[in-house]
Amino acid sequence: MTGDPRWLDDSQQHSWRALMMGITLLLERLDDDLRREHHMSLNEYEVLVRLSERPGRAMRMAQLADAMAHSRSRVTHTVARMEAAGYVTRGTTPEDGRGVIATMTEQGHELLVRAAPCHVESVRRNVVDLVAEDDFAAVGRVFDRIADHLVTRHPESEIRQ
Repeated sequence: MTGDPRWLDDSQQHSWRALMMGITLLLERLDDDLRREHHMSLNEYEVLVRLSERPGRAMRMAQLADAMAHSRSRVTHTVARMEAAGYVTRGTTPEDGRGVIATMTEQGHELLVRAAPCHVESVRRNVVDLVAEDDFAAVGRVFDRIADHLVTRHPESEIRQ
């Protein structure tokens, strides 16, 4: 970086700090609700959601990490815990035998079906119902743009533009 930093003005600083506080508190609340009601973390829930959306409820571990925007090692540790609990299995890919595939078990699917209403209600109660529909749509547009900008810079991303 060269030159003087482009400092945030008071309004930008306020918005930035509100964003950071809001994200931190929201993720903690969503995680707490899932842990209290279903003894699973928000990250574990997200693994099950991502797998549930794929054919055969299976996905390469590298793709799962990219889809969640987490490091491969973090996803590997999460999936290992879930495998020990019987929610996911891991195996090699049938096509080439080199990649590792995570597959949701029936027990994992049953947990997701039980946990989804709790999670959706928490999202509604702590985000969606607090803001106007247009404001919520604006948040989606803002974070789509941020994600599009950052995804190609993620150090372990297989997605390159």
